[in-house]
Order: sequence, then C-alpha cells, then structure tokens
Amino acid sequence: MRAQVKGAVAPARRRTQAERTALSDTRMFDAAIKLISEHGTERTTLKEIGELAGYSRGLAHSRFGSKEGFLGQLFTRFDGRWKAHINDHVGDKSGIEAVLAALRAVREFLIAEPSYMRAMYILWYESLGHDSKIRNKLADHHRIYREDAARWVQLGIEQGEIDPVINAEQFSVQFNGFIFGIIYQWLVNAEALDLPAIFDDYESTIKRLLSKKD
Repeated sequence: MRAQVKGAVAPARRRTQAERTALSDTRMFDAAIKLISEHGTERTTLKEIGELAGYSRGLAHSRFGSKEGFLGQLFTRFDGRWKAHINDHVGDKSGIEAVLAALRAVREFLIAEPSYMRAMYILWYESLGHDSKIRNKLADHHRIYREDAARWVQLGIEQGEIDPVINAEQFSVQFNGFIFGIIYQWLVNAEALDLPAIFDDYESTIKRLLSKKD
C-alpha cells in the first residue's frame, strides 16, 4: 500500500459527462449573449458561438441541431432566470405591493444583467418580423404578464386597498406598456435614461393612481 505524501494535493475530481455538457452549454450561451448584443441575431452564427466559447465550430450545431433550436434554448434559459428573479421579489404579494415588487424586479434586472437583457430583447424584437416559435412564445409570455398584473390589482380591489374604479385589465396593459417601452428606449440609448429616477417616479405614480380614495 503506497503511503500518502504529507502535504500532497489530492488530484482534482474529473467532471462527469453531464457536468461537462452543462459547462459547455453555459459557455456557449454566454458567448451568444455577447455576440447578439454586438451584432444582433441575424449576423450571429452557431460557428461563431462555438468558437467564442472555446470549442469546435461544429459543437453548437451538433448539440442543438439548428440556430433556431439554439435560440429557443437561450429563450428558455433566460425565461427560467427571469421567473426565479421575479418570484423572489413578488412571491405571494398582492395589490400595490405586488405591482411595486414586480417593477423593482425589472429595474434590478436591467441594472444587474444589462448584457443578458440586451441580448434577449434584441432576440425578441428581431423575431417579430416573421412567424417563429420564439415570437409565439413571446406572445404567450406577454399574455401571462398582463394576467399577473391584472390579478394583483383585482386582489387589491377585493381586499379594499385599491380604488375599485380601476380597471384591472386596462391597468395591466398600461403597466406592461411602461416596462417594455422603457426597455426599448434603454436598448436604443441607455445613456439617455436615468433609470433609478424614472422607476422611482413611476412607483409614486402607481401609488397615487391605485390607492383607494377616501
């Protein structure tokens, strides 16, 4: 039996195949975010994604089958991160508290994950010019966002916190209109916007608008 040398460093554990696959996927998604942010989706190729990630030019294609398949997985990955982020903020809140929590979640994500947000919204906006799985998924997500906001407001009305004259469905459209409108302006010229001031002012507007009047 061979004695262990005192002070010797134990050999590093070899990654499993699943771990290696997860790592390569993460690196390729990160590379895609960088490329899409700089060049858009049309000028970003699977070959470039694989090479920038440090792998063979054919890995992304062999792993995902097509560019549309890769972008679909990128959408799913972002969607998972966004849902976890907003759930951490909103949780089981309702009424004005839930609306403000969702607004703060958007602001924090814009500030903390600018490259990710930029790439994903470029991907979404560029999908609008043709029928695609991503466009259909985006339409479904917008419906969910509106339903969530309307539900928060309706619960606030039922709980006596929000003014019953408020139309929950119409507010949800306007609320999402603010969010996506700000993000669009931010994509065009981020330096022109003072995001903290804009979001703080809108929070005050929401409180005044929704609060039940005496």
